[in-house]
Amino acid sequence: MVLFREIFLTILETTTSSFRHKWLVIQTLAKISADAQIIVDLFINYDCSMRSANIFERLVIVLSRAAQGRQAVELGCSQVEEHNLRMKGLECLVSILRCMVEWSKDLYVNPHLQSNLGLDTKPLNENGDQDSGRSSSGVGGSMKRTDSVGSINSSHSNSGLSSESSKNPGDYEAVRQRKELFEKGFDMFNQDPKKGLQFLIEKNLVNQEAEDVAQFFHSYQDVLDKKVIGDFLGENNKYHKEVMYAYIDQLDFNQMDFLTALRKFLAGFRLPGEAQQIDRLMEKFASRYCECNSNLEIFASADAAYVLAYSVIMLTTDLHSKNVKKKMTKEQYIKMNRGINESRDLPEEFLSKIYDEIANEEIKLKTTTTGLRRGAGVVGTSGGVGGKVETITSDKQRQLLFNIQMKDVEVIARDLMSNAGTIRELFTIAKHLEHVRPMFQKAWSPCLAAFSVGLQDTDYIDLAMLCLTGLSCAIRIACIFRMELERNAFVQALSRFTLLTATSQVTEIKAKNVECLKTLITVAQTDGNYLGEAWYEILKCISQLELAQLFGVNANKSRMSVTNHHHHQYPSQLSNTATTFSLPFDNLFSNDKSPQNKRLHSLNEQIQETSSQSIVVSVDRIFSGSARLDGDAIVAFVRSLCHVSMDELYSSTPRMFSLLKVVEISYYNMGRIRLQWSRIWEIVGEHFNKVACNPLQDVSFFAVDSLRQLSMKFLEKGEFLNFRFQKEFLKPFEYIMKKNSSSTIRDMVVRCVTHFVDSQAKNIKSGWKNIFSVFQMAAADTDASIVELAFQTCTQIICTVFDRHFSSILDSFQDAVKCLSEFACNASFPDTSMEAIRLIRQCAKFVAEKPHMFREHAGEDLINVSEEDRVWVKGWFPVLFELSCIINRCKLDVRTRALTVMFEIMKNYGESFTQNWWRELFNVVFRIFDNMKLPDTQIEKIEWMTTTCNHALYAIVDVFTQFFDDMAGSLIEDLYSQLKWCVNRDNEQLAKSGTNCLENFVISCGQRFTPKIWERTCACILEIFRSTLPEVLMTWRPDTDPSTMATIIETSLLDRTNSSFDYAAVESASSQHNRLQRAGSVASLNSSVSTEGGEQELRQRYSPGGSGERTRAGSDYRLFQILTIKCVVQLELIQAIDNIVFYPSTSKKEDLQNIAVAQALASCAPGHRSQFVLPDEPRDDQGMYQCMNVDQLLLLVDCLVESHMFARTFNSNHEQRNLLWKAAKPNLLLQETHSIACAFRILFRLYNDSSRRECWDTLRRRIIRLTRDSIEYYLTLQSESHRDAWTNVLILLYSKLLKLDDERFKFYASDIYSIVTEVVVFDLKPELRYMIREFFLRVGNIFNINDTSLSLSLPTA
Repeated sequence: MVLFREIFLTILETTTSSFRHKWLVIQTLAKISADAQIIVDLFINYDCSMRSANIFERLVIVLSRAAQGRQAVELGCSQVEEHNLRMKGLECLVSILRCMVEWSKDLYVNPHLQSNLGLDTKPLNENGDQDSGRSSSGVGGSMKRTDSVGSINSSHSNSGLSSESSKNPGDYEAVRQRKELFEKGFDMFNQDPKKGLQFLIEKNLVNQEAEDVAQFFHSYQDVLDKKVIGDFLGENNKYHKEVMYAYIDQLDFNQMDFLTALRKFLAGFRLPGEAQQIDRLMEKFASRYCECNSNLEIFASADAAYVLAYSVIMLTTDLHSKNVKKKMTKEQYIKMNRGINESRDLPEEFLSKIYDEIANEEIKLKTTTTGLRRGAGVVGTSGGVGGKVETITSDKQRQLLFNIQMKDVEVIARDLMSNAGTIRELFTIAKHLEHVRPMFQKAWSPCLAAFSVGLQDTDYIDLAMLCLTGLSCAIRIACIFRMELERNAFVQALSRFTLLTATSQVTEIKAKNVECLKTLITVAQTDGNYLGEAWYEILKCISQLELAQLFGVNANKSRMSVTNHHHHQYPSQLSNTATTFSLPFDNLFSNDKSPQNKRLHSLNEQIQETSSQSIVVSVDRIFSGSARLDGDAIVAFVRSLCHVSMDELYSSTPRMFSLLKVVEISYYNMGRIRLQWSRIWEIVGEHFNKVACNPLQDVSFFAVDSLRQLSMKFLEKGEFLNFRFQKEFLKPFEYIMKKNSSSTIRDMVVRCVTHFVDSQAKNIKSGWKNIFSVFQMAAADTDASIVELAFQTCTQIICTVFDRHFSSILDSFQDAVKCLSEFACNASFPDTSMEAIRLIRQCAKFVAEKPHMFREHAGEDLINVSEEDRVWVKGWFPVLFELSCIINRCKLDVRTRALTVMFEIMKNYGESFTQNWWRELFNVVFRIFDNMKLPDTQIEKIEWMTTTCNHALYAIVDVFTQFFDDMAGSLIEDLYSQLKWCVNRDNEQLAKSGTNCLENFVISCGQRFTPKIWERTCACILEIFRSTLPEVLMTWRPDTDPSTMATIIETSLLDRTNSSFDYAAVESASSQHNRLQRAGSVASLNSSVSTEGGEQELRQRYSPGGSGERTRAGSDYRLFQILTIKCVVQLELIQAIDNIVFYPSTSKKEDLQNIAVAQALASCAPGHRSQFVLPDEPRDDQGMYQCMNVDQLLLLVDCLVESHMFARTFNSNHEQRNLLWKAAKPNLLLQETHSIACAFRILFRLYNDSSRRECWDTLRRRIIRLTRDSIEYYLTLQSESHRDAWTNVLILLYSKLLKLDDERFKFYASDIYSIVTEVVVFDLKPELRYMIREFFLRVGNIFNINDTSLSLSLPTA
């Protein structure tokens, strides 16, 4: 190997060797390079050895330089000789690469020998495991090459070898990497010893201890700069001295004579220049020598050895330096050393022997070899001394310099050969496949440079073919070992030399470029499984090749037109007319008769060659063969093809060649296993998304049509349940509908999807989601044809497909309903909207008829949902939710229809709903009343409240009434909150409907109320009473600004919080507190929300910044409008309480009977009254009286009394009424009288109820106080009309008193007798007057002060 390294490679490296010498060497290397075993053995035994030079790396670099022809001028050779030398260098490089290919061939998988269609089969490796060519030792495995020697054409045998490879390939790689770090450290050390040593220490290659550093100097003295070592050892600091001491102490001078030991000592470094540094080194050497040879008696002490060592150095310089003219004689040398051995002389024979040996052989440094160092030219790369490059002017000078250099080489070779016997490293026979990877990592860069220069500089076809062969082999190796950087570099170089993708002129295409194209196509066919992202370069070339073929076949077609159908989306430079694009090959077919026509004719022939049958067929095989690529390879291939397609479409010359190929390979690969196909379609689908939205309508039209064809073929295969491949496949149609605004394209998408439904409905599974999504977007369109076609198809699906394939479409049921909802919300087509709502009702029918199918369906989103709840989640809820969306989004007629259908569904199918379902449903239904969703304009808001909210409110109460048992526990509070919301709106009809619905609900369901629900009901009534008291009437002033009015409103609210009515007037404080604490506790839950919610809206409406400055008149008008509504609600609520407690019309009938009796009394003659009898107390059990306890009834009485007291206070405030008279003429007489009348009815009913005996004392006190207070108030009335309004109340009161038994009547009569007598002074109506007369007669009878025969016969209670 010394011969190989120091002679062969040196001859090729040096510029002084002749062409003949180089030719002989390179011919020898050509034979060596053809043997794979030798090449791999060289690498692992030298480049992967810490003790050897990088032979393989140096060989490749030398051959690369030779192949590039850079030394032709320096060699002075002819062009033929230069060509031959370059060819030989390329042959050697190609042979090395072929050896690597041959060595690693077991890892290569030929795509033509496998198929990925159908079952995902893979070739079997030796162990019977499936292997795709990727999971080999090339990815960190340890697969060994079995019988590699026999499988490779090698002239070597195993006989005579000292060792065989037993290491793992990773071990060699680790050594090589460690070696590289060492080499870097050596270079740094030779430049700066401190930095170099620090680097080696950081990389854990050398320890920082002085002994380890010293050992490092000994071990690598052949490659380290000896001058740098000497300078380091001579430094005068503690650490350097420690290293120097350790360095010398590690030398063994046992049984050595003095001169031999000195030679060994000085062989490892060059002495530094300073005397002090030399002195320290010689002193330590003398000490170590004496230590190792303590039995020698020649030196009396180490001082003698120290002085002698110095004298030897001086003698060497004197005898062998050219600058010393007069040489020292032996006698002079002996004389110079007298007395150095402690004043005695050393033996004369000893000194004489030293002199003779120095004279014959000077002390030299050990020859520095290339050792571990990389690269070429380490040993004599120039013809000058000290590395100076000399210009060679003649062959004689070249020969002279060559001879000098060869002598130096001879000396080095002799030295290395003499030391070879001391190094005992076993030669390893390579057997592992993995050795090729690190070999190629070292060789690829020089090889790429050589092949690139060869293809660039020469037109010789034989040389070009060699370069192409080398490129093919390099690509194969890089592919096998997944070396992406190297693979991409070689493929890019190859594609660049086709000149199809280069920026250079097309007129430079030559035969070698055509051969490059053929090679590139071959690589695509044979290495497709490994190309990865390098496919882009190949497919880019094929794309450009198609363009060249287009013009090669018909040179007249030098321009291409594309019609712009969608000019408003084009860039500004495009017009809406036919646009002509210039093509890169236009210059080839010019009609000019220029001098270059002959050259252009030749060029045309080359382009015609690209259209040859062989190339066309080969290109087609690339695409048809894509079905044989493995899973990862096809993904990379498709991604690159789509990239090229986008480049084509958005270039200045839009083309669809690659887009056609995308469609083709989709057909070819559709038979793959689903996992692979889904990865392919993820890329292809995204590409179609972009292409289908291309501004060129022809392009987008083609994309959609291609999608249709692919989809039809894919849908024919069908799909198992719970898979989602169809959903992923059809996604592009959704994207196109969403992103492409062209009516033509959108119409085509709808037609394509309609075609799928018509022809493939039985095979569609998960694809239904995409279909409904497309139709949903079509539903919002304004184009009548698109909407009509989409709706017709949806109708067909609901009416026909649902019956036949409901199980397949079940997973997309809610998408279908959502799609219908979108049709219903398209205001441009009202007929379609109504029909869509009908279809939604049809969907509800399917849910009701097939609940078992929903229960059995367990989609991926229903894993944690119980079987019973699946009917709700996937069936009922989507239907009802979408109807609510229609209600919130559409105009009056459509939303009214939707509202009707929604509640019809609830009423018809609600029996199967659970309590949780009802709760979720009404969370949606109550959104109808959401303030945030109400229309913005006042007119629309009024219409919404008057129609939709009103309708919805009655419907909600009807549903609650029908399914009360299912909803009572969880939704009563929500219902009452919604009723309170309606009552507090500034819409009279909605407010009245709120109270009416509350009344109807309680009357219908009250008998099923629990005590807790009754508490909530009474609390709700209390809140409504308080929130609707028109308290602003008491504070309004005509000159009050809006901000002050807001303050007044707030103050009134605070006052009302503490109650504006003095309950102590009618009830004891303790009983009032206890009852309110029991029955009013529920009211406190929502009172702050409902009350403050309504009043806060009022504040905002009249605050200065609420909605801008309004005129005073407008503000007052709006204010009184709201107050009027509150007054109406108070009346409605009073009537509602009466109807709830006594049932509707009961109290009215009682009043009519009382008046009839009074009228009869007034019309009968004296003495005939005995024929008239007052009617009994009403005992109609249809009312809720029997269902309510005393506390609840008294709470209602308190509400009524509070309302009465407010109205009475207002009606008595004549000053305030005069102010309001001019503005709104409010009148609260009905509220004043109806509320107190209802309170009396409840109190007397309780008082006459024997089952409520425990509360009679409380009731008696309340009745007497309320009766006395009412009559006293009547006496204060000044207006005759006001007194007339109280007539019915007093008739009711006297009737109730007269119906009491004698004992009770006596109690009350004695208390109120005096004030009743005051009543008769007024001009009373006959009915009231005769009732009072009966009261007095009864008093006379009870107290025995009149004739009993004249009294009215009254039944006892």
